Amino acid sequence: MSVFTPQPITHGAAGQSSATALPLRVRNLHKTFTLHVLGGKHVPAFHDVSFDAPAGGFLGIAGASGSGKSSLLKCIFRTYLADSGSVTWNLTDGSEIDLVQATDDEVLDIRRDEIGYVSQFLRPMPRVTAIDLAARPLVERGMERAEARERIADLFARVRLPRDLWDGLPVLFSGGEQQRVNLVRALAVAPRLLLLDEPTASLSPDLQAEVVTLIGEARDRGTTLVGVMHDTDLLNRLSDQVIVLDQGRRVA
Repeated sequence: MSVFTPQPITHGAAGQSSATALPLRVRNLHKTFTLHVLGGKHVPAFHDVSFDAPAGGFLGIAGASGSGKSSLLKCIFRTYLADSGSVTWNLTDGSEIDLVQATDDEVLDIRRDEIGYVSQFLRPMPRVTAIDLAARPLVERGMERAEARERIADLFARVRLPRDLWDGLPVLFSGGEQQRVNLVRALAVAPRLLLLDEPTASLSPDLQAEVVTLIGEARDRGTTLVGVMHDTDLLNRLSDQVIVLDQGRRVA
C-alpha cells in the first residue's frame, strides 16, 4: 500500500491558523465488540488510536478491509460507543466536548448542528421521497421546505441523479443512487466536520470526479474532513495526511 507523505495544511478556515487549529483530537481510542451469538466472544475493532484533524484539512484513513477504519469513523460520530479514550470536538463557542462521554442528547445536537456523516449505505425513511429525505436536515435547521428542496435539487442535478427519481422512494434506488442521496444530504448543510466512509465506492469515474469536486468545495468553505477510501490513489490525492491502520492499530 502506498502511503501519502504529509504536506503542510493550506486549507484552514478563514481567520484560523491552520497549523494550530485542531477542531478534532482523538486520543487512545479503543473499541471491542462482544458477539453474544458466539457465546460472548470479544472481537477487537481497533486499539489505542490517536490523531489530530486540523481545521479545513482532509485527513485520510487507509488500511486493509477489517482493519477498523469504518468502526473508527462510527466511534467519532458516536454510532458506536468507544470502550476507552477520548474524541474531543471544539464547539463553535470555543468550548470542548468529549464525544465519548457526551450524553445522547448532546451528541444529537452536535450531529444536527456541526457534524455530518456519509456512509456507503442510505437508511431511507418509510414513505419519504429522496428529495425530502435529503432536505430534512436543512428544514430541521429552520430553512423553509421549498428553499431546502431547491437547494437539494441543485445538488441532485450536479451528481446526476435522474430527475424522475427525485420524488421517488430511495429504498427502490440502486446502491450508487442511494450513495449520491446520502452525500447530498450531508453536504447540503455545510457541516464543520464531515466523516466520509467510502463516498465514491459505487460511482462511475465521471460521477466520482463530480463528487470529488463537491468535497473540495466543502473543504474550501472550511469543513474539516476525515475520510476512508479503498482507492489509495484517490485518498492520497485528496488528503493532507493519511494515517494507516493494520489489524486495528495505527502503524503510520
